[in-house]
Amino acid sequence: MVTWTAAQLRTFLDGVRDDRLGAAYVLLATAGMRRGEALGLRWTDLDLDSGRAAVRQTVIAVNHVPTLGTPKTGKGRRTISLDAAPVAALREHRKRQAAERLLMGTGWADRGLVFCRVDGGLLHPERFSRSFGDRVRQLRLQKVRLHDLRHGWATMALGAGVHPKVVQERLGHANIGVTLDVYSHVTADLHDHAAERPGLAGRVDHPEQGGGESCVHGPMNLRRAFQRARRRWSPGRPPVGRPLG
Repeated sequence: MVTWTAAQLRTFLDGVRDDRLGAAYVLLATAGMRRGEALGLRWTDLDLDSGRAAVRQTVIAVNHVPTLGTPKTGKGRRTISLDAAPVAALREHRKRQAAERLLMGTGWADRGLVFCRVDGGLLHPERFSRSFGDRVRQLRLQKVRLHDLRHGWATMALGAGVHPKVVQERLGHANIGVTLDVYSHVTADLHDHAAERPGLAGRVDHPEQGGGESCVHGPMNLRRAFQRARRRWSPGRPPVGRPLG
C-alpha cells in the first residue's frame, strides 16, 4: 500500500484547488470515502451547516456504463462528519455547478448529484480515476491510485491516535477486524512512537509502578495487543468502554 505524506497531500490539494472536481479530491482525502460513494453523493445528502455527509448511494460501472448502486456493505450506509476544509470546498463547488447549469440550460440533466458531468449526468468512475492520475503526473508527485486517498486518510488518522473503531465507522468497513488487518502496517510506526514516550521506560524497569511486562515493546507484545483489540471489537461483542478519538 502506497500513500502520500501529509506534505505531499497538501501539494496535491493546493495544485487542484481550481480544478472542476477539486472538491471531490478534498472530500476523498479528508473523509475516507470510496470513489463511488463520492460520485453518488446528492446535495440532499449533505448538510454543510452542520458538516455532515450521508452515504446512501454509489456510482459503479456496469459493462463500462456508469450506474447508480448501493453502498458496498451494510456499514457503508453511514453519516460522516466533515471538517472545515471539505465544507468550504463543497460550498465553492456548488457555486461553480450552478454556473454550469445556467450555461447548459435545457441540456442539464438534473439528478441532484454533487459531482457530475457538465450536463448533470453520472461521472464514469474510471474516467474520474484517470483524471486523478493525470493531475498527479502533472504535479510530479509520487504515483498513487485515487483509492489511496482513502488509505492515506486512514493511515494518518490512526497515526494521529484516532480510535480504530472510529476509523472503521468512517470508512464503512463491515467490522473493526477488517480495519485492523488492512492497516496493520501503521502499528509499526505507532510502536516506535510508543517506545519514545516519556515515562514508559520507567514503568518497564519498575513493574510495580503499573507497567510491567505489558510495557515492554517488542513484536510479540504487538501481536498480542492486536489479538486483544480484535477480540475486543469483534462482531457481536459490545465495545468495552467508550470509544476514544
